[in-house]
Amino acid sequence: MTQEQFEAAVEAAIDSIPDEFIDELDNVIFVVEDEPSEEQAAGADDENASFADDELLGLYDGSPLTERDSFYGTGELPDVITIFKGPHERCFAEEGEDVLLDEIRRTVIHEVGHFFGNDEETLAAMGY
Repeated sequence: MTQEQFEAAVEAAIDSIPDEFIDELDNVIFVVEDEPSEEQAAGADDENASFADDELLGLYDGSPLTERDSFYGTGELPDVITIFKGPHERCFAEEGEDVLLDEIRRTVIHEVGHFFGNDEETLAAMGY
């Protein structure tokens, strides 16, 4: 999958999120990277990331809505949801394009779930 195709798959996943959730994505940006940096890998855990085996698929870096207080919005940098191309391809490309696209969508939704303050147990119960 080319970089452009992967980015288009991430955009399609974002576009599939219902408007009532998209409207609540305040001060958050989406980024596509080939691989996680050492810092990203070190900071990833079950409270802010998506994994397949030992591969980091996606990462949420920010302040979940459930942790924001009345002072939030006074100069914070945007939260960042990063989706990693290389790990997705290594874990799912052999299973076919449909599986790869589905896993990209699942990762995007999983990380958006972390933005909303959902933990792994909640996300797993929702199928993500």
